[in-house]
Amino acid sequence: MSHCSGFSDPASFTEDGPEVLDEEGTQEDLEYKLKGLIDLTFDKSAKTRQAALEGIKNAMASKILYEFILERRITLTDSIERCLKKGKSDEQCAAAGLACILCVQLGPGIESEEVLKTLGPILKKIICDGTASIQARQACATCFGVCCFIATDDITELYSTMECLENIFTKSYHKEKDTNGICSTPNTVLHISSLLVWTLLLTICPISEVKKKIEMHLHKLPSLLSCDDVNMRIAAGETLALLFELARETDNDFYHEDMESLTQKLRALATDGNKHRAKVDKRKQRSVFRDVLRAVEERDFPTETVKFGPERMYIDCWVKKQTYDAFKEILGTGMQYHLQSNEFLRNVFELGPPVMLDAAALKTMKISRFERHLYNSAAFKARTKARSKCRDKRADVGEFF
Repeated sequence: MSHCSGFSDPASFTEDGPEVLDEEGTQEDLEYKLKGLIDLTFDKSAKTRQAALEGIKNAMASKILYEFILERRITLTDSIERCLKKGKSDEQCAAAGLACILCVQLGPGIESEEVLKTLGPILKKIICDGTASIQARQACATCFGVCCFIATDDITELYSTMECLENIFTKSYHKEKDTNGICSTPNTVLHISSLLVWTLLLTICPISEVKKKIEMHLHKLPSLLSCDDVNMRIAAGETLALLFELARETDNDFYHEDMESLTQKLRALATDGNKHRAKVDKRKQRSVFRDVLRAVEERDFPTETVKFGPERMYIDCWVKKQTYDAFKEILGTGMQYHLQSNEFLRNVFELGPPVMLDAAALKTMKISRFERHLYNSAAFKARTKARSKCRDKRADVGEFF
């Protein structure tokens, strides 16, 4: 009983996070706790299984555990398969999320291929199942696309996955007789995820297939810009920018017939002042569509810099941006750590082998929780003091008048 108490509550791992283990424990502590969580993924309680899946996922997102996972990948794959088949919505979402990070950890190769071979048919079945929850279908669509991006070496499997995703998001396209804007439905979130992960897969297609997809979708995608869901408008805009980028890479003189109509739509979204839309949505939309408009009209991309440890990466094209956004969505705050240490991601972004740092260098980079707390407290006090002074000045002005 005393042995079980260390991991009897899988939620404790999620709350504490791997950072606690990094600072206060050892690799052995982490592996011991993870073994317990893997056992709990076969528990009778759905809540326990879900919490265990999320605990393992959080650990994998924050630490490279390749050797540990390699020894237990069959057990992990079995538990994910079982939770996808028998679990309800939340458990299926947790299982799909773990499957994504499992493939990110394993990288391309026979091991991740076997994971995809086992889970692919189940993921596809859930995606196409109209009776399954939208959240589960959405998580499975993302998982299916990302695992295919990492694991598949078979071009026909890649095309089959893309076709499955196309069958989902194209349901949001305008019908020819419909002249009004597109109204969002409960399925819109599924369509958005399918479109984004389809775009990710397009970036690894051969040029001949890219040309086919551009011809098939470039004249239909602009209809999604009139959807009343801001996230769909943004996903469609970013996909259009990427399609134009890929089209111009294959043909420098690429010409789009409806260019004038498209740029008018993009300009309207980049300057949207519709009072019926939330301020946050308008701000986000205008920011994205200014960049999309520049990409379509001027072939320009505003370079972004991502810093991680002593390194930095420049995101200088839409292909790289879409790829970065996709993996950041999966890894969350662990993205920077994986950029430093994960060989697969470093290959994707052409960063070369991981930079080796000695213990002294790591210590200077790492700030303890206590130091971080002191820093944040000092910054808060400084802001409060500045605001108080500002209020005092306004009060003096009021009294004077």
